[in-house]
Amino acid sequence: MATSLPSSFRASLLAGLMAACAIAVAQPAPQPAPPGGPMPPPAGMAGALPPPPGGPMAPGGPMAPAPMATASVSGQVARWLINPNGEADGLLLDNGTQIAFAPHLSASVTALAKVGDRIDATGWRAGDAGALRAQEIRANGRAVTDQPPSPGAMPPPPRPMAALASMSAGGRIARVLFNDRGDAHGALLDDGTVVRFPPHVGRMIGGLLQPGAPLYVQGWGTRGPLGTGIEATRLGATQQALQDVLSGPVDPARPGPRRRPA
Repeated sequence: MATSLPSSFRASLLAGLMAACAIAVAQPAPQPAPPGGPMPPPAGMAGALPPPPGGPMAPGGPMAPAPMATASVSGQVARWLINPNGEADGLLLDNGTQIAFAPHLSASVTALAKVGDRIDATGWRAGDAGALRAQEIRANGRAVTDQPPSPGAMPPPPRPMAALASMSAGGRIARVLFNDRGDAHGALLDDGTVVRFPPHVGRMIGGLLQPGAPLYVQGWGTRGPLGTGIEATRLGATQQALQDVLSGPVDPARPGPRRRPA
């Protein structure tokens, strides 16, 4: 037989339940962890900031590119370096220094100086390797500066490009070409032809990229007053050994050069 609780006991039980509810409401609701791992630390706490530019990533991850440093070079223009579209996007000094500049500056820089003129260039590069990426080139009392666009400015109209033609070339490598990060991305042949390829291809083709070594290429490019430039799609040490560089490494056992030779 059911018995009723004393009124004093019921009052005490009700007061305890109300206090417990108040405490539960005051506590913040737990936040679920995102799928795949714990939540990131809040902004301002240790570990919330990304690694500084130019520094290594967390253990086990890839290393960040080497930081860029300002530099200046001087010398006489030995030759222009041509891209496959027929534009000068670099030059070679008589002392062997390579200078790269934006292709939209081709007309301005080639009007500023000619082969044999002395120039002074300032810009940046990764340490002492690769080409100098020029921000300003001075010659004959004038200067060309690569100015970034003003905020909100309309983009310039597209530059006219020469029609690319199927081309082939062969000869011996006069010089391996590098970018401002120290990656091999082209070769100058002994007949003056400039062969270009992406840096990852330069790392794949290994022992082919040696001064004095034979190199044969097929690809697309242009011939013009400034010279000949080809973007390689197939290359090899002989005409009979041409391989498609877009499908895989030509010589995977021998990684390509990563720094400008001394």
